[in-house]
Amino acid sequence: MSDDNLHSANGSSGKSWAARLLQVFAGEPKSREELVDLIQDAEDRDLIDNDTREMIEGVLDVAELKVRDIMIPRSQMVTIDIHQGVDEFLPIVIDSQHSRYPVVTDNKDHVEGILLAKDLLSYGFNMTDEAFSLDKVMRPAVIVPESKRVDVLLKEFRSNRYHMAIVVDEYGGVSGLVTIEDILEEIVGEIEDETDAHGNDEKTNIRRLSPSRYSIKALTTIEDFNQYFDTNFSDEEHDTVGGLVAHGFGHLPQAGEEVKLGNMTFRVTNADKRRIQQLQVSLDSDTDTPPESEQ
Repeated sequence: MSDDNLHSANGSSGKSWAARLLQVFAGEPKSREELVDLIQDAEDRDLIDNDTREMIEGVLDVAELKVRDIMIPRSQMVTIDIHQGVDEFLPIVIDSQHSRYPVVTDNKDHVEGILLAKDLLSYGFNMTDEAFSLDKVMRPAVIVPESKRVDVLLKEFRSNRYHMAIVVDEYGGVSGLVTIEDILEEIVGEIEDETDAHGNDEKTNIRRLSPSRYSIKALTTIEDFNQYFDTNFSDEEHDTVGGLVAHGFGHLPQAGEEVKLGNMTFRVTNADKRRIQQLQVSLDSDTDTPPESEQ
C-alpha cells in the first residue's frame, strides 16, 4: 500500500465524530424528528457514542424549552431574610450547601439581591474589620420572565457572567429561580460535585437538599429507596423509582411535572423522550425525616 493510500485509510478511521456525523447528515433532514433519527442512526453505526448522542439531543431539547420548564419552583427556593443576622442565616447556608441565595424582605416576592456564600469568607476569617451587613455584600438580582427561552438565557449567563436569575410570572410575582447549572444539566445530565458523593451507591443515588427535599436518581432501586425512607412501595411491577413514578403519571412525564405518591411529592427534574433521569422528592410536613438523612 502506498503512503498516500495508507494516509487515506488512517485519515478515514481517525476522523472526529463531528466530521463523521456530518457525513450522516448528507441527506439533509427536513425536520427535528428526522434529525433525531439520524443522530440515533449515527450511534447505531458507532459513529458517535451514547454520551455524545444524548448531549446532542440535550442541545436540541434546550432550544425548545422555556425557563418555566426547568426552574426551581418558588416553594423550593432557599432564601435569606435581609433582616437576619449571620448567626440566624449561617445554619441555612451550611445545611443547604448552595453557593448563592436570594435575599428577600417580607416574602419571596420581594427579592433584594443575591448573596454569594464565598462573600462570607472574609468575615469568617477576620480578613476585614468592617461590620457585616447583607446590604453591603449582596449582589444585584437578575430578573427573567417564565417565558424566556432557555438557550437565550444561557447566552446571557455566559456573556454577562452571572449564574442565577430570579424568575417572575406575567404579574411580576416570583415563581422560582434558575441557575446556569440547571441549564447545563439539561444538556449533559446531572452534574455532581464532591459534596454529592457519600461513599456508596445508595448515598450517591439519594442526596439530601434540605430537611424535607431530596434529589433522587431515577435508576435508584425501589428496595434502596424503601430502605432509606422507611417506605413500602411495591417492586413487583417496577424495579426502579423512575419506573414507579412514570407509572404514577400514567405517561412519560417532562421536566417540571409532579405527582404525589403516598406522603411524598415526586417532581421530575430531568427526563428525555425515553425515560426519567432525575427526580426531586419532597416529604409532607407530617412525614418523619429518615434517620439516614441526618448522617
